[in-house]
Amino acid sequence: MTNINTRTQRFTHTVRSTGPAQGMTFSGRGRLADQGAVRPDTPLVIAVPGGTYTSAYFDVAEYSLLERATAVGVPVLAIDRPGYGESTPVDPGESIILANAEVLDHLIGELWEEHGAGTAGIVLIGHSIGGATVSALAARGPSWPLLGIAISGCLLEAPAEAGEAWAALPDLPVVEMPRETKDFVMFGPEWTSHEDMPAASHVADSPVPKAELLDITGGWIERVRSVVAKITVPVHYRQGEFDRLWITDAAQVAAFSEAFVSAPFVDARLVASSGHCIDFHRSSASFQLDQLAFALSCCITPPGPPSAGTAS
Repeated sequence: MTNINTRTQRFTHTVRSTGPAQGMTFSGRGRLADQGAVRPDTPLVIAVPGGTYTSAYFDVAEYSLLERATAVGVPVLAIDRPGYGESTPVDPGESIILANAEVLDHLIGELWEEHGAGTAGIVLIGHSIGGATVSALAARGPSWPLLGIAISGCLLEAPAEAGEAWAALPDLPVVEMPRETKDFVMFGPEWTSHEDMPAASHVADSPVPKAELLDITGGWIERVRSVVAKITVPVHYRQGEFDRLWITDAAQVAAFSEAFVSAPFVDARLVASSGHCIDFHRSSASFQLDQLAFALSCCITPPGPPSAGTAS
């Protein structure tokens, strides 16, 4: 019988093994199972939040992916990306998104060794810049068992004014996005969310490395097609109908889906009545349960051919 911890536990993990993240410390939160307490066709879900949000993004009361994962028997960890929470910042280099993907690949290998026993493998969930990071990570072909990715809030083209707005923010390594601006861009029309939003989401707010905002509206857009073309696992993709951070319509979603030329399948569509942060809108429950259903489906593989001498 599956037995997932029903209370969120905070964690820190310092990467020990040789590689790009050696010596870096990462923080996060999760709900895990006792060893041997999950069915073998269950994934370990690792969730990666977007820019301006800590791992608390996935555990806001009444909107918690961690809580919903617990309800369906799926162990889950949400990670603070470099520069968030207590996680060590990363040198942005040419692309801070690619730099995030490199060190998270290394980190997740150790988290898999520590927490993956008894599960079928890992399914990554990523939102916004976290979705771009998850995509770049999957394209690396990690050594640990990646079963699939579920991403949201990232597309092919951003409005020109988005890049201009980020470039106009203070010339500092880390910036605080004005709350009024953040609430406007992260949410759809008022009727698409409950009365407790956007205020309830502020528990997850964080300053953001400015390099992330510039990369997601610049370098990432230039390289996204070549990156996602390398992904060879199933892809679940959702985009809020009223996303103000991307040029969002059915044609853009279809074009993005078609860019995953090496994936065995892509399940992509718009989510009606939602803004950028689908997790915080009225569609939160159906959206997160859809992601978890996808994660579970990635664990179901047909049996191989019968062995020699076995009756067919």
